Amino acid sequence: MGALLTQVTETPNLETALWRVLSDYLIMKISALKERTKAFEEKWGMTFTEFSEEFKDGTLNQDSYDYEVESDYWEWEKIETLLDHYTDLRSQWT
Repeated sequence: MGALLTQVTETPNLETALWRVLSDYLIMKISALKERTKAFEEKWGMTFTEFSEEFKDGTLNQDSYDYEVESDYWEWEKIETLLDHYTDLRSQWT
């Protein structure tokens, strides 16, 4: 496994190779989550914070208890939570 990591990362040091792989993984996860966030922002025409407030207040243009609205809320909240988590992890390493 170590040989594969050092070959893939073109780094002779195993520890450096592992850090590089983990860093690249976090970058890819953050990028994918940002794309999903962007898609929700385009769909709803607002940020998650705005959506969340309107969802909780019942002031969305749609019924907050509608399956699509509720599903989007829970998925978007998960995405935002993971994005914060991965961004925080990455900032600890750099």
